[in-house]
Amino acid sequence: MSAERDSWELGITENRLARMTRDMDEAHRATLPALHAGTTDLGAGIRGRAAAAGVAPRDAGRRTVLLGAGGAAAAFALAACSGGGTGKKSAGAATEAPAAASSAAGSGTYTGDLKVVALAVALENQAVGAYRATLAAAKAGKLGTVPPAVATFVTTAMAQHADHAKAWNAALRQAGKPAITNVPLSNQADVTAALGKATSVGAVAKLALQLEDQAAQTYLVAVSTVTSKAAIETAATIAPVEAMHASILHFVLGQYPVPDSFLPTDKAASPALLTV
Repeated sequence: MSAERDSWELGITENRLARMTRDMDEAHRATLPALHAGTTDLGAGIRGRAAAAGVAPRDAGRRTVLLGAGGAAAAFALAACSGGGTGKKSAGAATEAPAAASSAAGSGTYTGDLKVVALAVALENQAVGAYRATLAAAKAGKLGTVPPAVATFVTTAMAQHADHAKAWNAALRQAGKPAITNVPLSNQADVTAALGKATSVGAVAKLALQLEDQAAQTYLVAVSTVTSKAAIETAATIAPVEAMHASILHFVLGQYPVPDSFLPTDKAASPALLTV
């Protein structure tokens, strides 16, 4: 048994982590109507604008969405930090098993806003795969003793990432593009290798935190770069949930996540990571 495994301790009580996970799931469920509404017409809207290039959303609309996203992120972060309240149990939604190989879709399949959508799906699939690998490692006894509350958080976060991936994939299909069910990212091999070397819950929590920060910040960048109003709203809806995942992981690691009014963007993923 490694020294890292022996020395790791959960940074908060299991009861508090369980409450925070329930609050996280409740917050996620509250976003689902807006998420589904945003992706219902996203694909069709992008396809329609392709025939009338040069039409961009009004700046005022973008600022409104940004303000809404910032307010929601602050509210969710405070909810995570408080650890209070109760929520519904996780649905435990079925998830697709992402693979490290590139998608069957050819290079250049996704362009414009659809490239950002494809990146979002890939990042969500990457997170699903990382959390699934964590559960498998825990079941195999590779991470030492895993507190039940940690396992519940991992399962809940994984299901939420799967929900986000399905929503983005629906938009790709509506736009006449193939869905992405694997992880077509150039850094996937590194993520898989790092997970394989982890020998404690703390180690995988640090890796998960990196992925959550990357996803949340990528969505923030998307809000300011995509041209589709529906894509802006969808990204702004998902970003606070990813930020809440990160906030809870900070607590798991024994770190106090100081709330920020606005997320930074230095850890955002670039569309250049896509291999499709």
